[in-house]
Amino acid sequence: MDVFSDVVATMRVGRAKFTRSRRAGAWGNRYGPYPGAGFHVLLDGSCWLITAGEGPVLLHAGDVVFLPHGSLHGLSDRPDRRIADLPPAPPAGSEAHCVDPATVRAHLLCGAYRLEKGLAHPFLRSLPDVVHIAATSRHHDLRTAVDLLGADLTDPRPGAEAALPALLDLLLVYLLRARLAEESAQRADSGWPAALTDPLLGKALHHMHRDPARPWTVQDLATTVGMSRTAFARRFTALVGQPPLTYLTWWRLSTGAGLLRETDLPLARIARQVGYSSEFAFSNAFRREFGIAPGRFRRAPADHDVG
Repeated sequence: MDVFSDVVATMRVGRAKFTRSRRAGAWGNRYGPYPGAGFHVLLDGSCWLITAGEGPVLLHAGDVVFLPHGSLHGLSDRPDRRIADLPPAPPAGSEAHCVDPATVRAHLLCGAYRLEKGLAHPFLRSLPDVVHIAATSRHHDLRTAVDLLGADLTDPRPGAEAALPALLDLLLVYLLRARLAEESAQRADSGWPAALTDPLLGKALHHMHRDPARPWTVQDLATTVGMSRTAFARRFTALVGQPPLTYLTWWRLSTGAGLLRETDLPLARIARQVGYSSEFAFSNAFRREFGIAPGRFRRAPADHDVG
């Protein structure tokens, strides 16, 4: 897997939950805040996105809205509605249909990816509260994912129950890829988009991600990409926002958290796999980073909020 795949993998916890609805007449709902990343896909029609900090945004068929931090927001037929005045959204897994299909003004897919915030990759934490990708954008792969979702929701065919979770995962990948491309175009020389697309830093990140147990030094990492130690450390810190070994520590502990959740491996073995000499050293570092002991984290529900 490439580093960007790891970025996506750190955010997903279980299957995405969603609600499909057709809206007509005067309508509106508020969403969030919640410990996850929300999304809306306007399959047909139009509506308004209402947020606390920005003006209302008109959404058109094919538009996708991503709320990476689960921020409070609303959707409505009118731009002059206040979030506080909108009723809560219907529960995930339900479907809301208007009586007369001929009066439908908006066909929506609304949902959320569960997220353990402390384990989310720094790239995800760097995103704004609202990411809006218009259907008219040049991201044709995202549009294809939206079309496939719409087709299986409008006219379910054999295998639809298996296809929908996969399509929602694909939607997330294409949405983040589109955002990465847009940020790279706007700020080609700074931030995580630059780090992920930089051939030298990308190679260093790849080494960290693939072999976190190796006792890396800044000099080792610089050598793998053909840079001096000073130049590498300066460039890495400028783009990533933290020094190389600080990021490596976070990645080791994040990887360890994944192993705690997904395996029954003994704590001592997990510690060795992510570069710690002992269970004690790993436990202390894990508690400092996430504010919870590894054993307690392993026993906690999967949507426990850390960090």
